[in-house]
Amino acid sequence: MKKSLSVLLLILSFTSIHAQDETPKSLIHSIYFGGGSYYIDYIQVKALNEFLDRFPGIQQYEIVIHSHTDDIGDLEYNEYLSKLRSWATLQELLKKGLSRDLMYIEDYGEENPVYDNATMDGKIRNRRVDVILKPPMT
Repeated sequence: MKKSLSVLLLILSFTSIHAQDETPKSLIHSIYFGGGSYYIDYIQVKALNEFLDRFPGIQQYEIVIHSHTDDIGDLEYNEYLSKLRSWATLQELLKKGLSRDLMYIEDYGEENPVYDNATMDGKIRNRRVDVILKPPMT
């Protein structure tokens, strides 16, 4: 089950990257989580690093971390889980050598869902952190 979840999350991650690469002013990579989890597995860390490596001068980019949850559990728990997901993502970005001074966190918890939480697919897609790159102004 754990392996199939990792494969599903990896597929969602790559789908998200390709769908969102067309955004001209910012570039987005999504990290997906299991229900109630803030653990980022090796496959997703590797995908995040590969995404970041595509940008020369990444150390100059502003990075915004948007953290989300599904609507399972109460509002307070989902706010806390959202913060844990942001923190886990921030740690991976710091390991990459990126400056904390250029990173901003916005935790949404279950508020402001992009996908429909009435469906299991929507819940799975809402369990994510979006890493948004904003290139330096030239």
